[in-house]
Amino acid sequence: MDRVLLSPPDTGELEISFVTQAMRSGWIAPAGPDLLAFEVEIAARVGVGHAVGLSSGTSALHLALLSWGVAPGDVIPVSTLTFAATANAIRYVGAQPHFVDCHESTGNIDVQLLDQAVSHLQRNGFRVPAMLPVDLLGKCVDYAQIAEVADRHDVRLLCDAAESLGATFEGQAAGSFGDASVLSFNGNKIMTTSGGGMLTTNDEDLAAHVRKLSTQAREPVLHYEHREIGYNYRLSNLLAALGRAQLQRLDEMLKRRRAWRDGYRALFAQIPGVRILGGESDIEDNCWLTAIVVDSETAGWTGRDLIKALDAADIETRPIWKPMHRQPVFEGCGATLTGVADRLFRDGVTLPSGSAMGDQDFRRVCDAVLAFVDSTGGGSQ
Repeated sequence: MDRVLLSPPDTGELEISFVTQAMRSGWIAPAGPDLLAFEVEIAARVGVGHAVGLSSGTSALHLALLSWGVAPGDVIPVSTLTFAATANAIRYVGAQPHFVDCHESTGNIDVQLLDQAVSHLQRNGFRVPAMLPVDLLGKCVDYAQIAEVADRHDVRLLCDAAESLGATFEGQAAGSFGDASVLSFNGNKIMTTSGGGMLTTNDEDLAAHVRKLSTQAREPVLHYEHREIGYNYRLSNLLAALGRAQLQRLDEMLKRRRAWRDGYRALFAQIPGVRILGGESDIEDNCWLTAIVVDSETAGWTGRDLIKALDAADIETRPIWKPMHRQPVFEGCGATLTGVADRLFRDGVTLPSGSAMGDQDFRRVCDAVLAFVDSTGGGSQ
């Protein structure tokens, strides 16, 4: 019996045909018609003027900050409940992250705390050129409030939408907010290019500069001329072809993940002391990963107990992100905290949610959860 994975790639014949066609076309080198078309198609999907295909979401974060002149001595307020790549990109340009805690119900950045953090940093003489909120597990942050904070403090807004392609906030697509947004097409995301990412923006100059930096900052002359330090960050044409096929299937993959979210909601409604992370409404979420939060006093068991039991049943789960302010590599960085992210890390469990998962495997996960709960004496409400 195969292991049920958290979020494996979902590919098939359409993807094979797109990649095969790209190979037969001879466009094996990084640039090519599929890459250019993929950029246009993603820009249209999220509703922005420009998109730049890159080797990862991390590289997109890096080049946006670099293009804005973020430098040593600068401080960037950032969600503490995120993957390390978000904070790593800040360190790539020599700046310091300042970690901001999150809301209990959603895990997304607490906007009031963000406002307090920026005010405190600016009052104490720090330059805060940008802020970097993260759409956790496919739920958009409150962009209306965050944009107001950014405008009031004259701070650029870089949106980490790596987990939220296909989600919306008040009807507007993730990837279209702020001065720029970043998408990820890593193998575990909603759609994949194996590895890859995208910068999306309405700023034509930013897009052009990021594109230039991503190809070793070569000047537009016949010989190789370089006036800036560049990077080998361009998305390859072959991987872009894979992305184009995935984009055609995005809505069906979103629908599949939505079905798992609804199924998990029904399952855990029967089990005392467990809630779905994300707040009262997930109607605009992309349901990339479904996570639960366990109140161990009510449930009689902990999230880590469930992780151990499901692992024994050959089912992959994971705690919610370990907060960045707890990571040894970021020891000594500033933070504005309430303890919420720590509790979510302690009590949260991320469950198999991939669109490639079949009905039989989903039932297997649910049966394993119920068997574990019964073994603890928990039972249904």
